[in-house]
Amino acid sequence: MNVVIHHNPNCGTSRNVLAIIEAAGYRPMVIEYLETGWTKPQLLGLFAAAGLTLRVTKSPAEQLGLLDPLVSDEALLDAMIEHPVLVNRPIVCTPKGVKLCRPSEAVLDLLDRLPPGPLAKEDGQLLIDAEGRRVG
Repeated sequence: MNVVIHHNPNCGTSRNVLAIIEAAGYRPMVIEYLETGWTKPQLLGLFAAAGLTLRVTKSPAEQLGLLDPLVSDEALLDAMIEHPVLVNRPIVCTPKGVKLCRPSEAVLDLLDRLPPGPLAKEDGQLLIDAEGRRVG
């Protein structure tokens, strides 16, 4: 199975998602979108597939005036291209779908196989028990 993750290595959730994918035995294509940036067609496709949203926390959305409901979709897209951090992440694409994987355990729905357990997130929350079953 091909797995693509739009990844920010500075984001704990993104690191958790990448670790889950790798622990399940996948070698994902990792796109560090803060370095590569976005294109308008790429964003439109991801928004349509996953219902992505503007990242409000830990981003310049408020300072750029993007929280005003009168801001057009076109203006939001242009801002996301200029400021890639505005796109909420991590975004994972597999043959099973495209999803904003926040919280990180959301990625499990996109994988054909689970990582062996026990597996916990960075904060210690158990995701998969020692018998390989999802927790929660």
